[in-house]
Amino acid sequence: MAIASPENFDKEYLRQQVMDTYEHVAKDPDADYHFHRGPIYASEYLGYSLEELETLPRISTARFAGVGNPIAIGPINPGETVLDHACGAGMDILLAARRVGDSGHAIGVDMTQDMRDCARQGAEEAGLSNIVEIRKGMYEELPVEDESVDVVISNGVVNLAPDKLQVFKEITRVLKPGGRLYMADVIVQRELTAEARNNPDIWAACIGGALVEPELYELAESVGLENGVISKRFNCFLNTSAEQKVSKELFAHGVNFSASKRK
Repeated sequence: MAIASPENFDKEYLRQQVMDTYEHVAKDPDADYHFHRGPIYASEYLGYSLEELETLPRISTARFAGVGNPIAIGPINPGETVLDHACGAGMDILLAARRVGDSGHAIGVDMTQDMRDCARQGAEEAGLSNIVEIRKGMYEELPVEDESVDVVISNGVVNLAPDKLQVFKEITRVLKPGGRLYMADVIVQRELTAEARNNPDIWAACIGGALVEPELYELAESVGLENGVISKRFNCFLNTSAEQKVSKELFAHGVNFSASKRK
């Protein structure tokens, strides 16, 4: 079964570390961080269309710090409701909003005020504020109704959650029967040491809380998600300081993972 929080793990310290980091990114996306950011990174490392990204507001694309490409996993259809459950500055939710169109609905949830402000401004600048709604909330307790969402997208955030089972329960709760999860996240090839698991700074670097690959499948199945599959892998930490925080034998990397809720 998927990892739980290590013994004596300081969850509040971790949450504050994450909030402080992403508030800083929201205010100064070009500063030095332990992870890549921006549209060039998204295009060259993760396979996004740079041409499409260049049509989006920079306030959203410059602050992008995902680890994969959930938009590329499968169809997002006109008229559907999409939820980005930790939307950051909103690059993925804007791309999703264009796909659902005027008859659809795109909801972004984020815990960081500065990122929510960027996402709202990005939606306004992109002419998508009639489709996009940004809400304050946590991925462990989504401010979204039961069985109201066709697609949940997620990019690089489950690894930051100490209680991953609760995050997956919330994803399943809000999905309609047959609804899809398009998730990009970090996995490792072998279990981290207890020392690394108990270090909130390593968690905040997006590696300490990463699942080992079999745990991802087990976790999805345990909450009623089926047909789980990893469709693509990304060397998203290449040439970053995060890559140096743990041994290279772990091969911490991003994956595209999809699953669907049982009907």
